[in-house]
This record gives sequence, structure tokens and C-alpha cells, in this order.
Amino acid sequence: MLKLLSSTSSRVHCLTTPTPSLRIKQEPNSLFYALGRLTGLTQRSPKNSFFRACFCSDSSDGSGSGSGSQPAVEVDEKGAESQSGSDSKASSAIVSTYPKPEDYLTVLALPLPHRPLFPGFYMPIYVKDPKLLAALQESRKRQAPYAGAFLLKDEPGTESSTSSETEKTVYDIKGKELFNRLHEVGTLAQISSIQGDQVILIGHRRLRITEMVSEDPLTVKVDHLKEKPYNKDDDVVKATSFEVISTLRDVLKTSSLWRDHVQTYSQHIGDFNFPRLADFGAAISGANKLQCQQVLEELDVHKRLQLTLELVKKEMEISKIQESIAKAIEEKISGEQRRYLLNEQLKAIKKELGLETDDKTALSAKFKERLEPNREKCPPHVLQVIEEELTKLQLLEASSSEFNVTRNYLDWLTVLPWGNYSDENFDVIRAQTILDEDHYGLTDVKERILEFIAVGKLRGTSQGKIICLSGPPGVGKTSIGRSIARALNRKFFRFSVGGLSDVAEIKGHRRTYIGAMPGKMVQCLKNVGTANPLVLIDEIDKLGRGHAGDPASALLELLDPEQNANFLDHYLDVPIDLSKVLFVCTANVVDNIPNPLLDRMEVIAIAGYIADEKMHIARDYLEKTAQETCGVKPEQVEVTDAALLGLIENYCREAGVRNLQKHIEKIYRKIALRLVREGSSNEFVISGEVVQPAEAKAEVDETDQHAAPNETATESSVQTSDQPKDPKDATEAEKLKETETTKAVEKVLVDASNLADFVGKPVFHAERIYDQTPVGVVMGLAWTAMGGSTLYIETTEVEQGEGKGALHVTGQLGDVMKESAQIAHTLARTILLEKEPDNPFFANTKLHLHVPAGATPKDGPSAGCTMITSMLSLAMKMPVRKDLAMTGEVTLTGKILPIGGVKEKTIAARRSEVKTIIFPSANKRDYDELAPNVREGLDVHFVDDYSQIFNLAFDNNTGN
Repeated sequence: MLKLLSSTSSRVHCLTTPTPSLRIKQEPNSLFYALGRLTGLTQRSPKNSFFRACFCSDSSDGSGSGSGSQPAVEVDEKGAESQSGSDSKASSAIVSTYPKPEDYLTVLALPLPHRPLFPGFYMPIYVKDPKLLAALQESRKRQAPYAGAFLLKDEPGTESSTSSETEKTVYDIKGKELFNRLHEVGTLAQISSIQGDQVILIGHRRLRITEMVSEDPLTVKVDHLKEKPYNKDDDVVKATSFEVISTLRDVLKTSSLWRDHVQTYSQHIGDFNFPRLADFGAAISGANKLQCQQVLEELDVHKRLQLTLELVKKEMEISKIQESIAKAIEEKISGEQRRYLLNEQLKAIKKELGLETDDKTALSAKFKERLEPNREKCPPHVLQVIEEELTKLQLLEASSSEFNVTRNYLDWLTVLPWGNYSDENFDVIRAQTILDEDHYGLTDVKERILEFIAVGKLRGTSQGKIICLSGPPGVGKTSIGRSIARALNRKFFRFSVGGLSDVAEIKGHRRTYIGAMPGKMVQCLKNVGTANPLVLIDEIDKLGRGHAGDPASALLELLDPEQNANFLDHYLDVPIDLSKVLFVCTANVVDNIPNPLLDRMEVIAIAGYIADEKMHIARDYLEKTAQETCGVKPEQVEVTDAALLGLIENYCREAGVRNLQKHIEKIYRKIALRLVREGSSNEFVISGEVVQPAEAKAEVDETDQHAAPNETATESSVQTSDQPKDPKDATEAEKLKETETTKAVEKVLVDASNLADFVGKPVFHAERIYDQTPVGVVMGLAWTAMGGSTLYIETTEVEQGEGKGALHVTGQLGDVMKESAQIAHTLARTILLEKEPDNPFFANTKLHLHVPAGATPKDGPSAGCTMITSMLSLAMKMPVRKDLAMTGEVTLTGKILPIGGVKEKTIAARRSEVKTIIFPSANKRDYDELAPNVREGLDVHFVDDYSQIFNLAFDNNTGN
């Protein structure tokens, strides 16, 4: 038996060969002595708790070398001999308990996912099962703080290195499944402490599972294992143990971590015997868990020492490799430092001798320094081009024109963010919050962005997309792009292609031209500094075309997901990966976009806002922005809902809200002027009331009182100018002054009655010209680039006579609409013959059909049914029902064909207070997709034949 002594002074103690009294004499040749010398050369490390395992002050191995009730560790192999000298050893960390550990034959089973617990070592584990944690706490309270710690077997079909997967699933396994997954041999562990779900275990002795007692929590019966008898004087055992110690000594020379392990173990355990030596070497080695489990299961001391020797030999080889790597790196660094110093000396010598004629070296160093952070991410073909250009730069004269071209080219190549991507946000809830903060409505756009985030979260990465937002001006197409970038945590870059006629703006110029520059996308990557920004291409439907090429064709490569992974800019002439870029394009009319380009984009239509939506936007967004822009505080002004509604209906009737924003800003500018005038004048009368200067207004804000209606301006003025000499009188005067001022000042109120004072006379009047449409007049619905609108189709007779039937149309109608009028005239004659065979109205009457307003160009087939109804109303002398509007293309046989712009036309009908709308049956799906607040209060009929429209339009019984 061998024994290692250590003290707090870190002195080297004597080691002896084993004697019957288990005392050790000094033996300088002992390898334990050498190990003690190594541990004595190191200082106690405060970081021992961060190592692979911690050490306890006692371990009861299978030989019965100690028990939990003993204050120190016995060194006897059989564990039954004297405890002499135990008081002089280090204090024990094991709490004395009763009964003894060997009396526990039924224990709770704790699964260990990573490594087995060896006797004599600490190990912290996390217990996620509430029942198991409660059982451990209960055992500790009952003075029975022991459990069995067993290594968890790998799941079939998985590698032992997948420790993260084991950690995820170990807490989900319970009952018999857990029992089958546990290794048979484990360690009896004392529960040292429990803090939250962390349990500190101390290994005592080896155990073997015999059977399962209960499943939840898992409780098992165990047998306590002992080492097989061995001869401690056996030469083979001694030689093997000495070789283990010799290897440990060699490892300690190179690894400070192992020194700390040995010092801590020797100070707390105090004694080494052959079984403990084997356990110690295996426990602190970097071997995998199966190799450590093999050492734990081995009861033959000689074989266990051999297994441990293999493990520490591997550690020795790893230490040698680590040392050689460190030496090679150190030599490389030293060589680079020497080269750097020589270069600096050379520069200084050249500078002193006047040999340095240009700063090409400084330029090259600048480019290399700029490229260095992204060198590993930079594509190989780009690195090759950069190295070639750097070499070329050194050979060129600074005065040559080629030098400046190469320098600018290198400047662009090294400044681009090759492989540098910003961390994206995959939190759908956060993205939804950001989008809702900035914009009201736009459900389709927000839903598409959330889908993009969700796909990226599931895939773990996101790809670029090309989205086109189409809609009237002012509906938020451009501003939503910035919000999308903020929601995705991407950099934002915007450029407009409206009127763009030069392909070089997209693809860049050739470097042979003077003043050549890269295209917009390369400039974008330089500005944002990341390779996955959000790029907003504005006004893509207004691309120009000139002598410099067709930009729309150049955009085909940029906006093609299959091609932009290798986008080639003419200036850089190296492929650029744009596959991670999210492109958002905006357009007013998608019909103006070339079909090949439109095919590459995902179009999301944004219709106009109804009055309710505009109210929300004005109150929640536009008004707050106007207050900040104009410097007006919310408590200084009040704009009523009636005023906002009047502003929307009479001034800002377009589909978007840009004009509404201008009018709200105009209101607040007027208010700001009024407030400034109040502050610069002693008295200023508004609406018959006196408003005090800014000083008095500040006092009003502090007291927050209201004015009495019977106070006059003269009394307030006299009180304000009072300056009593007596301090008491002055105090009373100040109080009276403050009260009078408070009574006189009120905040500015903007209501429907005084709205015209701020924004002028109403621009729009009601689109509804007739309360009850007369004979020959029918309301239709039209779609425009500004949104939807209502229009009247008027028909009147010019003259009558035998065979004078004809039709004349006015109102700037396009060719398609003129053809619709001819179709309507023919079909109306057919229907009239069916309804009134004796009525020769269309054969003998010349008709005039007009569509106001005359200055607005109009075209499209959707007014066909409206024209027929107008002609039939005139022919039968019957007005159509009140609050009716219709739209739909009609054929010569009376079939109603589908139309577009359902949402815009519905919004226009609501704005004109229309209650009944007629749509083609094929548009029912489009109508059902509208928001409930758009469909609210409308009576919509879907027809597929004109006879149904005839019954709805002229049935007076159903009219309002």
C-alpha cells in the first residue's frame, strides 16, 4: 500500500514502501514522491471547481477502504483497521450519517448523461424531474442522503459524441425505459447539497443493479461491489502502478490543469492506494464516457490499472501534440514579428535616404488590413483577383493612369462585405409588433413577411425573395419596406428606378471608361456593410428606355432567384452572391411592368383605405408625427373625430393617406403659428377669449385649472400688470394672477365647424350627384390608379323619327368603352323587344350617352351592364332603385363577365353611401376575401346574366 501526504504549506512529504502498520518511510526513488514533488511546485488554483470533476475528502471503493461516518480516509485495503492519524489529515467533506453507506440496498437511480461518477469525486448534476427532485430532498431530510448514480447508455443508432442530444432526452426518459438505458454498474453517491434543480453528488462505492423496485421515480435494488483480492506486494501490480505514476508525472510537466487536479486530490483524500490510483487517473483523463465506464466496472485491480495506464498514455500523446502545435505557432509568430521589425527598419532607412518615392506599400497594407476580417469568408476567386491586383499595383508607377484605375478597383473589391451577414430576427411575435407599430392594415403584406420569417426559422437560414407591392400612391408601399427591414433586423437600402434609362446604373460601367463606377447593387452592399440587406426598388413600373439600353432587361438577372447568386457587375467583373438579399419592389400599375420581369416577382396588391381605416391611421400615426414635426404638445390642441372625418371625406378622398398627412400637418402648422403669436404678444384674442403670454401659460400648465365664463379680459389685464410692493400683497397678487390666467387660457380646438379656417374650403363635394337617380341615369363603379371611384352614366334622347335610331357617346371614352356602348345599345334593343314588343323606342330614337366628368379619360369593359340599364331606364321611362351601383362586362347574349378592382370599387361605393352593389358571380371569391369592415352594411348581389340585373334595378317593391 502506498500513501501520499501533503500539507497546507505545500512541502514535499516523505514516501515509504508499505509496512504492516501502513506507514510509509522516505523513499526518494518512489514515483509517488516525484508526483508529490510536482504537486508541491504548483500553487493552489482557485478554479478547481470548473474542472471536469471535483474531489471529495473520502471515497469508499469496493475494497471497503472507508465509510461515510469516518472523518478521514482509511488507507487499509480491507477498511477494517485502525483510524490512527485520521485527525491529522484534511477535514472530511462527507457528513457523517447513520446507517452506514453499505447498509443501503435500495436507492434512487440518477442517470448521468456525460461521464460516470468515480468513488472519491464530486459531480454536480441537474435534476429536471420534479418527483425525483422531491424524493432526493425527502431522502436528505430523513438522514439517508444516498442515491445510485448510473451512466446512461447511448441510444441505439447514435454516436457517443452526440452529448447535446443525450442531454435533451435524458430528462424525458422515465420508468422501465430509463431502467433499460442505465449501465448495470454505478456508484453509491452521497447527496452533498441541493440548490434549486442542481444536486451535488459525492461518490462512495461501486454498485450493481439487481432489479427495479418502482418506476416513478426510478428506484432499484443494488449489490455493493468490492475489488477482487489482490496481492499488494505483487511486482506486476507495483510496476503497473509505477508506470501510471510516471506517465502522470510527465503529463504534469505540460498540463497545469492536471497539476491542480493532483494537488486538490492529495489535499482532500490524502491517501493513494492501487484502486484509488486507477480511479484517479481515469477520472481526470479526457477519455470518453464508455472508456471511463469500463474502468468503473473493472473489479480486478491489476486490469483496472492497465486500463487507466492506456488512458493516461493517450493523454500524454495528446499533450505532446499540443506542445508541438504551440511550439510551431510560437515559431511562426516569432518569424512574423522578426519580419515585421525588419520591414519597419527598412522603411525607416529608405525614408532617411530619400528612397521612398510613393506610398504603394501603404496602400497595399491598407487594402490587406481591410480585407483581413473577411478573408476566411471571401470566395477564393475574389481572393485570387485581389492578390493579382495587389501585385500589379506594386509594379505600376504612381503617376500612371492605370495606377489610379487599379487602386479604385481594389478599393471597391476590399470594401464589399464578402460573406458578412447580419443576424436575422426569427421571432414572429416581435416582427408582428414592429409591423403593427409602423403601419395600420396591410394584412397581406404583413402576413407574407411573417411567412418569410417562419420559413427561415424552420430552415435555420433564410433565402432572398422578390416581392412587388402594387397599389395607388400613398398607401404605404415605400414606408412598409423600412418597417420590414426593422422587423427582420436587416439593413435597409432604397433606390428608385423611375425614369431610369441607363443599364450602367444597374450593371455598372466597364473599367475602361473614365469615371467608371459599379452599379447600384454594389453601391448598396458597400453602404449597408452586409450581404443580406433589404433592397427597396421604388417605382419599378416607371422604368425608362433610351439609347443606353433597356434597364428592365438588366433587372432580369438581378431579380431572378436562379441567377442572382452569381450576379456579375461590369465594373467588378467578379460574381457576387445576392441570393440572400430580400428585394421589395413598388409599383402603381403592374400592367406597365414587362411580363418577363413581372413573372419573377411575387405581386401583393395593396388597395386603398376606407374612411374607418384612414381614421385609425390619422389618429394613431399621422397626428403623432405631425405633433412631433411641428413641436406642438398633445395637451395644447384637440382635433375631434368629426374634424378628421370631414377632412377625409371633403379634402382627402384619394385611396392613399399622403394627402391626408399633408392636411394634418397644415392644421398643426396653423396651430403652431397661433401658439407662437400668443407667446410673443402680451394679449391675443382668439374667438372672443383672452390668451395670456407664454409665462402665464406655463403657470396654467402647473395649476391645471379652468376658466370661469364671467371673467373679462380687462380684469385679467389689470391683475397681470399689478406689482404690489408689500411681499404679502405680492404673494396674494401672484396667486390671483395665476388663477385669472388659468381661467383665461384654453387649448386650441379643431372641430368640423372651424375646419375650413385651417385647411380652406372643401375640395371635394359628394360624388353622389343625385339623391334619387332620374330616368336614364345609373351609377357605375370604376377602378383608377388612385383607387376606386363612382361614376354616373347618363342617357338622353336627342330626336325621334322613323328609322332614326342611333347612338352618340361623349366623355373621353376609350376604344374598349365605345365598343361596350355599342354592345349595350344592341342588347338593350333585344331586351326591350322581349319586355315590351310594341315599343319601337330604340329603332326611332337617336340617343346621347355621356359619362361625366368629361375631362377624365375613361376606358375598360366593366361599364357594359351599367350602360344597358341606363338605356333601358330611358326607354321604359322607369328610374332605377335608390342606392344602387353596378359593374360588370356584358356580352351580346347577356352574360356577365368578371371584372377587376373589387376592393377599390367596394370602397368607392361605401364612400358614396351606396347600400346595394351588383357584381359578376365570378367575383364572389374576390369579395369574400375583403375585410369585414369593408363589407359591413352592404347588400351585394352576384349575377351571371343581365336578366338578374334587370329584376334588381327595376323592381320597385325591393327599392328603398
